[in-house]
Amino acid sequence: MSDIALITGDALIGGVAVKGHGSAVYGFNPATQQQLEPAFHAVDLTQIDQACRLADAAFDQFRALGDEQRAVFLETIAEQIMALGETLVERVMAESGLPRMRIEGERGRTVGQLKLFANLLREGSWHDVRVDPALPERTPPRPELRMRMIPLGPVAVFAASNFPLAFSVAGGDTASALAAGCPVVLKAHSAHPGTSELVGRAIVKAAQLCGLPAGVFALLTGSGNGIGQELVRHPAIKAVGFTGSRSGGTALMAVAAARPVPIPVYAEMSSINPVFLLPQALAARAEDIAQGFAGSLVLGVGQFCTNPGLVIAIDGPDLERFTNTAAKALAGGAACAMLSSGIAGSYQRGIQQLQQHDAVSTLALAPQEQGKGAPALFRTTAAAFLSQHALSDEVFGPASLVVACRDLTELHQVAESLEGQLTATLQMDEADLAAAQALLPLLERKAGRILANGYPTGVEVCSAMVHGGPFPSTSDGRSTSVGTGAISRFLRPVCYQNLAQALLPEVLRDSGVAGDASLAGAQRWHRREGVLTR
Repeated sequence: MSDIALITGDALIGGVAVKGHGSAVYGFNPATQQQLEPAFHAVDLTQIDQACRLADAAFDQFRALGDEQRAVFLETIAEQIMALGETLVERVMAESGLPRMRIEGERGRTVGQLKLFANLLREGSWHDVRVDPALPERTPPRPELRMRMIPLGPVAVFAASNFPLAFSVAGGDTASALAAGCPVVLKAHSAHPGTSELVGRAIVKAAQLCGLPAGVFALLTGSGNGIGQELVRHPAIKAVGFTGSRSGGTALMAVAAARPVPIPVYAEMSSINPVFLLPQALAARAEDIAQGFAGSLVLGVGQFCTNPGLVIAIDGPDLERFTNTAAKALAGGAACAMLSSGIAGSYQRGIQQLQQHDAVSTLALAPQEQGKGAPALFRTTAAAFLSQHALSDEVFGPASLVVACRDLTELHQVAESLEGQLTATLQMDEADLAAAQALLPLLERKAGRILANGYPTGVEVCSAMVHGGPFPSTSDGRSTSVGTGAISRFLRPVCYQNLAQALLPEVLRDSGVAGDASLAGAQRWHRREGVLTR
């Protein structure tokens, strides 16, 4: 067996495996309800400090690497993940209860996004090069100005529970931070510690193969809030990437803001992803929309951050057709293992609260089981939804709430009341164009991704994707955690005024700006005679 395919219960600090000094946690199989070996001990303050100091020491060397070298590093991580083979797939299945096809697909996505960022590095646009030549004849004279983006510094990344690969140890936050030139200190999720160690070992091996400093990546083990808060407090950490609950994200935001030198937290947190059923589409194809909606709702036992947790439509016979079809599709759904007992418990509490709510009726409720989640569909009125904020709370799992509105005016009022969302979906036909045009400016203010005639589950990893949105869907609505734009979270601009060519970074020298083949895709801005050209 390869040395990277070993699960020993260790943290990874300075390129070596170390035992945490704190209390033990174990992996847990949610499908079989069995504890998994070995024990993973929590790192202590000394070990957190060591990981952060090593990351700080590695920063300048790592960020000075050429784009090609960092691209090769990302590709080597991808190769090492694939080299884990069945060992990785079987451990992820054991720790998550997810089926093989889902895990293999998620592994492909994880490897794909590493390669996507490698391609971005070679293409060069991430430098965002801008050049304003000197204007000595102008009064007052203008000096020569050149700008590029540089990495922030070591980044603390928190692995997510719902995507044990794609949003975890080598997920989008780690890939984009490493691509930017930022070392990563990662807090493994306690729900999949063995998976985390395997992928962490793949990253460490890749760093060794590429001759990188040992502090470029660290994996911290343990459960509880203390480790994460101490990590965010450490002065070497310059930014945070987080995917998880609203309470967890806001707690880290508070810690980061209270530091002597505050740092940005890029947290993906809470979203109910409204689906708007516009009148003509609902009249023409209520049943078809309902079937597609039901499939999206139960995908992955509803444990996607883009799950369609809210449906908004005008009341009447067409909505009845939709709800009857959706309820029939959902009522017979099986209870399936959720990712963890904590997620399952939270889901059960959420649907119980909706069941007991005076203004909510239950349209479908499949038989529930302890530790599992089964589909549920509820209905309320727009008036109740507008007056009771708790009805807009996320229920993480295969449950959704239908909001029946009197007319388009009330539908707009419901839309206006919504918090920030990752997605908003329009089910519409050509005859709904005017209604969609009226709604679109509002949805642009509310969501990071707007879909037409689709379903929000399924996030394509590509350059144009936005997986973010206004608070509370994320802590910073200007960012995305998926796609090439994710790299910008871990960069900042630096302007160089009147520096000699020898002092300029290579990408800003005349040879680079004028036509270095490796920078063929970079943005090169020049101002000539008062006109901005590209």
